[in-house]
Amino acid sequence: MANLVFVFFIVISFVAYFYYKTKDFRSTLPIRKKWYKAKAGLALGIFVIVFGINTCIVYPSLVGFLIAAVFILIGAVKAYSSYKRVRHEGQYVKEEYELNK
Repeated sequence: MANLVFVFFIVISFVAYFYYKTKDFRSTLPIRKKWYKAKAGLALGIFVIVFGINTCIVYPSLVGFLIAAVFILIGAVKAYSSYKRVRHEGQYVKEEYELNK
């Protein structure tokens, strides 16, 4: 049952990654483009974290735990740095939109 929950979150985060990556490609304003890229990075970080946790469930051995730890660490670093970028650039998105009407 827990495996299905993690698979659901893996699929949702993967879909969110492609959604924001598509918005990034279609956007013309530079700050909004960076904001969407950061949101895609956040979704990718969450994907890697959840994939690492799911690896612990599927492969409950020492090797599985080591691989999961690497995935969780890399995903946490990516998610944290992208979250900081989302917060920083998010405050300028509305201002940029108002200037470029």
